[in-house]
Amino acid sequence: MGTASGATIDSKTGVSGSKFPRLRRLLWSCLRIYLVVLLVLFLLENKLIFPAPRFPSGDWEPSWLKYEDVSFASADGTKLHGWYLDHPAPKAYLLYCHGNGEHVAYVAPVAAELRSRLDVAVFVFDYRGYGRSEGSANEAGVLADARAAHHWLVERSGVAPDQIVLMGRSVGGAVAVDLADQHASRALILESTFTSMPDVAARLHWWAPVRWLMRTQLNSAEKISRFHGSLLQSHGALDELVSLSNGKQLFDAAQTSDKEFLVFEGLGHNDYPPNDYYQRLQEFIDRFSDANR
Repeated sequence: MGTASGATIDSKTGVSGSKFPRLRRLLWSCLRIYLVVLLVLFLLENKLIFPAPRFPSGDWEPSWLKYEDVSFASADGTKLHGWYLDHPAPKAYLLYCHGNGEHVAYVAPVAAELRSRLDVAVFVFDYRGYGRSEGSANEAGVLADARAAHHWLVERSGVAPDQIVLMGRSVGGAVAVDLADQHASRALILESTFTSMPDVAARLHWWAPVRWLMRTQLNSAEKISRFHGSLLQSHGALDELVSLSNGKQLFDAAQTSDKEFLVFEGLGHNDYPPNDYYQRLQEFIDRFSDANR
């Protein structure tokens, strides 16, 4: 059947044939935009996961903090940087692995609080590309940097590798879990961390096939299944980046019988934990210290 404009109408469906080319062009345009977005995500993956704030942002000369400026190198020669907060009579030596949007100057107050409240010596360091550390961050490099930091602290403290207390927040939790797996560590503290990076990305970017595209894995669920030391894990109930359920899945994957999971009601991913959290940390460190006397 003809129309005044020259378009044809299907006698069975009553739909104008001229609409289908327009619809196909629209769908093809949407597909191209979608593929471009996926390509951008793929190319910028390391930048999105490791945004790497650098010097000079933050307070790099804190007059209120007593610390030792430390330079060391990763296995591939990348020059790294950290701050060591010594203690005259430490109950333990603690290696702190910070989150993906932090560096040593940002977390200095946390390190100072840990030293004073827990009576521990603390070493906080920057992954490659962060702070004053050289290079650019990626999964393999960040994990290698943490192993170099762990080695430095073992050499400095004189204690066995499995005696270093490992503590990590968010992405730093995945780094700490990798170290615990490497050294059969006896004490692990995790804050707001996850089962794997694809699990987190799949929830945040449900519209993208991230499990197929992602190179960064940070598969903590698989690694923590081999952990048999003491585990203290905490999570905010309102965590908008790493869901509470995902944090609990990581906790459940740990096969150790010596583990505890703390839930902080009303707190999000980057909120400071309540003051009584330090009491729980203190109890954890005291138990670890007593067991190693």
